[in-house]
Amino acid sequence: MFDFNQNAMATALLPDMIDWEAVLCEHESWLKTIIGARVGESAAVEEVWQEVSLAAIKQQSPIQDAARVTPWLYQLAVRQSLLHRRKIGRRRKLVERYVERVMPVTHDHCEQNPLELLLADECHEQVRQALETINEDDREILLLKYVHEWSCRDMADILGLTVSAIQARLHRARQRLRDILTDETTEE
Repeated sequence: MFDFNQNAMATALLPDMIDWEAVLCEHESWLKTIIGARVGESAAVEEVWQEVSLAAIKQQSPIQDAARVTPWLYQLAVRQSLLHRRKIGRRRKLVERYVERVMPVTHDHCEQNPLELLLADECHEQVRQALETINEDDREILLLKYVHEWSCRDMADILGLTVSAIQARLHRARQRLRDILTDETTEE
């Protein structure tokens, strides 16, 4: 669980004396969760994490209030994740245009094997797939709550929302996840 008392040490430092290696190590786990939720590919998390680390160290305008390091890192992780998704999207479109020009288009529309659907009944896999279908904000708040065991107060402080807003978002996110899982179960 994230301990905000540890962050008090960073507030005692002057902005130009922030030990970025220590700060990044302290926040690495939950920031990677945010990145994973935003990017959607586990393989890309390390790449985006490196970009976040570099951006934190090479910041254009130094942080004036060391107490704001944690929310600033959150915003930086979200921004770098979005930039990565844009870059990947542009690259994918470039490759698709190249393939269309060079190779003839042949699409093989195969139906999904019913046996594969029956074998995919593990609870963990269903939850993972359901998490991928909900929006980024819901996925993010559920992962922070249940993977990193953050309290509503911790999330409110980092995300800049009220505790009641976090509780409402958590309730809605859990309900959406429950609805998706219920729909999958009834379809099978």
